[in-house]
Amino acid sequence: MVRALLNTGRIFVPLLAGASLRDRVIASVGALIGIGFIGLTCTALFASSMPWIVAPMGASAVLLFAVPASPLAQPWSIVGGNVVSALVGVVVAQFIPDPAIAAAVAVSLAILAMSLLRCLHPPGGAAALSAVLGGYALFSAHVIDFLIVVAVNSLLMVAIGWLFHRFSGHSYPHRAKPVEGKAVPPVPVSGLSMGDIDAALDDLGETFDISREDLALLLERAEAHAEERNGAR
Repeated sequence: MVRALLNTGRIFVPLLAGASLRDRVIASVGALIGIGFIGLTCTALFASSMPWIVAPMGASAVLLFAVPASPLAQPWSIVGGNVVSALVGVVVAQFIPDPAIAAAVAVSLAILAMSLLRCLHPPGGAAALSAVLGGYALFSAHVIDFLIVVAVNSLLMVAIGWLFHRFSGHSYPHRAKPVEGKAVPPVPVSGLSMGDIDAALDDLGETFDISREDLALLLERAEAHAEERNGAR
């Protein structure tokens, strides 16, 4: 019985590699500050008839503060992904009268547009969906207002993230860089090159939420630790 409970408890273990309790607390505080600041700022900037925040900002906050190293959480991904997707949703809503069909087309085209513009951002799908659903309800007469809110929300979110992560210990916008005080072999022990990493990614045929540079740095650190372990024997 105890073993079964322990095994069941494993489903609650986060799958994010490297995440610590400190990181989870930082993410929570960052989201509190980010959403709070956007709320205070936008309620002061916008007329009462305009929404002060859009729902996709909640998901953007999760990425920005919980996984700031993710390629999906970088400034262009947040601003470009949300704004481009919202624009796609607005356009689709104007040409497709059926909300169900429009919703499917908007999210589909938003993914394509974000991918082509190198600003893939999961909350962008919600921005496109919000534009379509709002197009038949809240935003039918205020399309420009909706796009302005999305743009301002996204820009403020990035600005807050940039400032917040100056103090969080995470680099943002993220850049892969060696760990201070940790020596890295001048030549990888295994002889891996960036071309080898690209070839391995092609072999797997999957998209991973980590940059090539971070992956290369991670492998370098793993090799350094393996050298230390083997040298200690």
